[in-house]
Amino acid sequence: MHPQQFTADPPSTDRVPRTYDVIIAGCGPTGAMLAAELRLHDVRVLIVEQETEPASAVRIVGLHIRSLELMAMRGLLDRILPHGRKRPASAYFAAIPKPAPTGLDSRYAYLLGIPQPVIERLLEEHAIELGAQVRRGRAVARFEQDDKGVTVELADGEQLRSRYLVGCDGGRSTVRKLLGVGFPGEPARTESLMGEMEVGVPQEEIAAKVAAIRETHQRFWLRPAGGGVYSVLVPAAGVSDRAEPPTLDDFTHQLRAIAGTDFGVHSPRWLSRFGDATRLADRYRVGRVLLAGDAAHIHPPIGGQGLNLGVQDAFNLGWKLAARIRGWAPEALLDTYQAERRPVAEAVLDNTRAQTELLSTEPGAQAVRRLFTELMDFDEVNLHLLEKITAIGIRYDFGAGPDLLGRRLPDMDIKQGHLYGLLHRGRGVLLDRTERLTVGGWSDRVDHLAESTAALEVPCLLLRPDGHVAWIGDDQQDLDYHLARWFGKPAH
Repeated sequence: MHPQQFTADPPSTDRVPRTYDVIIAGCGPTGAMLAAELRLHDVRVLIVEQETEPASAVRIVGLHIRSLELMAMRGLLDRILPHGRKRPASAYFAAIPKPAPTGLDSRYAYLLGIPQPVIERLLEEHAIELGAQVRRGRAVARFEQDDKGVTVELADGEQLRSRYLVGCDGGRSTVRKLLGVGFPGEPARTESLMGEMEVGVPQEEIAAKVAAIRETHQRFWLRPAGGGVYSVLVPAAGVSDRAEPPTLDDFTHQLRAIAGTDFGVHSPRWLSRFGDATRLADRYRVGRVLLAGDAAHIHPPIGGQGLNLGVQDAFNLGWKLAARIRGWAPEALLDTYQAERRPVAEAVLDNTRAQTELLSTEPGAQAVRRLFTELMDFDEVNLHLLEKITAIGIRYDFGAGPDLLGRRLPDMDIKQGHLYGLLHRGRGVLLDRTERLTVGGWSDRVDHLAESTAALEVPCLLLRPDGHVAWIGDDQQDLDYHLARWFGKPAH
């Protein structure tokens, strides 16, 4: 059914239309980013969020290189940068401190530390500005799907109708459970306390003490978070009931047990407890219901990959789901979401498993850690691990071809400015150095940049809306085949 023929139901009592193209459960970074991507293509989107207010805990999260590139592609980075703090790019694999390797091919080769409530607010505002609707204090209670759409019932009994439903509702996802999708993996074996708080001793004293302890206890740190506040991580073993939220007394107890002092910690901003549970959904899609972000995968927070992985899910799914709704998607396009993103999540889960092992205080794990520390002095090893953490090493399987095929294309200078500036609208781009190719009947979905001076080692390439290279060559007939593969039939 074409979106123009999808008739809206009568409005509900709060004057919000009851029928949508897509309903998204969860207004975290993944849900907000997905909504914005869909709105770039005029898809009618509603986000329902169980919480009545945005998160208030001022936790600092890191945006890695690939996420920064994606934000630049949508013109969001300049809006985000003033709220964050740039730090040198480093793999920091298993908390092993090494400088950034040489050969980082990105205009955005740094880590951006930013408070989680701020990035969530900015992404939600972006989605709303593009036309997405957000309704807080509304939770999905149940749903049924048929050949034409999904009927969603909220906890207050209100019924909504949409063509697709996407669960972006976290590791305890209601959508995933109702969908009956398995979530196999390993339960938590170890737990940690993490929070941000002020301290009562000089930074020099803290740094010396922490450096000595971390020679054998990697699940321990006190790191400056800015403004006199420190990020604190300690093991949670033997502290309080895991069902209860941690207290400042729990932190002081563990600090004294490990460091012999509590460093005078006081005035906590937020306190949390987490484990190293690792799980991956069996499927990312069942009919018209899909999963993204933590609803599809959870893992220990080491390496700071979780938020980034979810946002990148949204970028991969958004244009494909929009294409399906707009009526031009090739039949198998939506299936490539799981085919591409689930292996990425598997790799992230594996690298967090490996990092967790290297944090153990057991002699064998410490021996492997010392070996990794030596190996990371080689630029090739350090770069390989950094590419894993930052997601710039991802290569989707698009078939045989040059190494660049399936990879993300770094930003580059073009006559109009920066290449990523051409991707603000979420369309494909043909970068044509021959200046003789055409996008023909796909011009409503793909932009054409004829520029013989572009800094490429290939004659021409086709970029998907998520910035991955979908085709390389110089033959019009071959290009047309790949335009149809990714962007459907040409318009008449």
